[in-house]
Amino acid sequence: MDVDKKSMDVGYVAKLAAIDLTDEEKKLFQSQLDQVLAYVDQLDEVVLDEVILENKSAASCDQLRADEEGISLPHEAIINNAPSASSGCVRVPKIIDQ
Repeated sequence: MDVDKKSMDVGYVAKLAAIDLTDEEKKLFQSQLDQVLAYVDQLDEVVLDEVILENKSAASCDQLRADEEGISLPHEAIINNAPSASSGCVRVPKIIDQ
């Protein structure tokens, strides 16, 4: 795996992400990251020259139905059932402050 050693240093990555880690956490996470990278290196050694890949992507498994036009609620019914409405529109609570 050709990765810059500096980019695999937990302390360096934590600094980039503005995350404060204790020395104990850095040692623990560095050990875990080293284990993951060692496993990835093992995967790089797998020979796949004779493996036949089957096309089983998620897209080919999805069986989507065609859109069909149907009857929807009348506008007036939607407004009448809304907890709050104004000028023919449904009012919702403000969730973003600017």
